[in-house]
Amino acid sequence: MSETFRVTVLPGGESFEAPADRPVLLAGLTAGVALPWSCRNGTCRTCISRLEAGRIEHRIAWPGLSAEEKAEGFFLPCVAEPRSDLTMRPG
Repeated sequence: MSETFRVTVLPGGESFEAPADRPVLLAGLTAGVALPWSCRNGTCRTCISRLEAGRIEHRIAWPGLSAEEKAEGFFLPCVAEPRSDLTMRPG
């Protein structure tokens, strides 16, 4: 069984459980949390979010983010798995 982490979505504070082996976006949608999405494969950038706290790991080597965006804490929940409890801000 995969480890599970708590994800909190700002600014409203909704939260959900996300298994370490499942993309953050899919875990949120399964839990009924409204998150922006479209392609679910890391190219459209609709789900881009800022990681306010915690650690993630992208499932693909270089998702559709620039080096600057990654350095500023942005990630793509559709191709990112949690590696700790997370706090995220969509958009």
